[in-house]
Amino acid sequence: MNDLAAPLRRAAPALLGYAAVRALGLVVLAVWSAARGKSAHTLLTARWDALWYTRVADLGYGYEVRLPNGDVHSNLAFFPLLPWLERLIHAISPLSYADGGLVVSVLASLAAAWGIFAITEHVYGRRVGVCAVLLWAVLPVGIVQSMAYSESLFTALAAWSLYAVLTGRWVTAGTLALLAGLTRPVGLAVVAAVWVAGITSFTGFAPRAKAPFVRDRSTAPAPGARIWPRALGMVLAPLGAAGYVLWVGHRTGKGPFGYLDVQAGWRNGFDGGAAFARFVGDKFTSFPSALAGVGLIVGVGLVLWLYVVGVRQGQPLPLLVYTGVVTALALCASSYFGSKPRLLMPAFPLLLPLALALARLRTSRSAWVVGGVAVASAVYGAFWLNGSGPP
Repeated sequence: MNDLAAPLRRAAPALLGYAAVRALGLVVLAVWSAARGKSAHTLLTARWDALWYTRVADLGYGYEVRLPNGDVHSNLAFFPLLPWLERLIHAISPLSYADGGLVVSVLASLAAAWGIFAITEHVYGRRVGVCAVLLWAVLPVGIVQSMAYSESLFTALAAWSLYAVLTGRWVTAGTLALLAGLTRPVGLAVVAAVWVAGITSFTGFAPRAKAPFVRDRSTAPAPGARIWPRALGMVLAPLGAAGYVLWVGHRTGKGPFGYLDVQAGWRNGFDGGAAFARFVGDKFTSFPSALAGVGLIVGVGLVLWLYVVGVRQGQPLPLLVYTGVVTALALCASSYFGSKPRLLMPAFPLLLPLALALARLRTSRSAWVVGGVAVASAVYGAFWLNGSGPP
């Protein structure tokens, strides 16, 4: 118990700040929704993907919707860990499946915040760690962290898997990567990070810190370190994602690529960003929408710039690999374009350059910055969920 108490005390300012930001977002959402005659609880638990997850939890897989244009939306597109947890909570408590999903997201978001703090403190120090967590909390689409969606659960598993990699806990890293792979397709990013870290450790190559503000905490194994934990971690890491994809292929009778066919029914795929580029280009056909096109270009440019800054600042290789894969899958997929900010949310290492800059400010000034952005984020989240909201 004492082993847990000390890290929790170090993380307490970050977790309390995170909880305050999320509470603000929920209060604003409740007030806004009530003014529009809507239920904030319904918006958080019973719309969009949340309905698909609860249907899996209740009835299992096999449900699909055939649209007039011929598209087939199958619930096989949704990975099973969140529905499993919803079913577990429903079985041991009076909560509904939807409320079980909300409980998972609330607890997982706190675990994700703690994991982000642990990684950032390990690399940059405690103050930057607190700033990183607060920046993740005040993301414009941060309200999704409080929804019965899988983003918070995935981010928690990914963050702690990456922390385990950075601290040489290979079996833990592989196990958490396995679970992340059962949560979302982007679990491949966690697998890639574990594998790259494992391969570099076997070869004896471990990049060192390149900047004075990055702590030199290499993951290179000590001489005589046992090989089997690293090997076992690497073996475990892909089993979740691979197992589910192969199961879907077997169930659909279409072999290893059956899951891709399921995603194609949702018009999801990886096209290198061609569809997204056309979507942005179409915004420039009229003046009002051209402003949105400029905003999208600026947003993508900011994401890429933050990644490049992270590389220049010497972020640990596992973080760079993870962030690169998450970003590539989000920006280069042909999925619904309004979901891209939500899909980028697990790429929290993109926030580390901003966290470093924020940590250099005086505490009073950084508090004003975070507070102002938190209010704006809460208002936007309430407006967004009461409007188009997540896909």
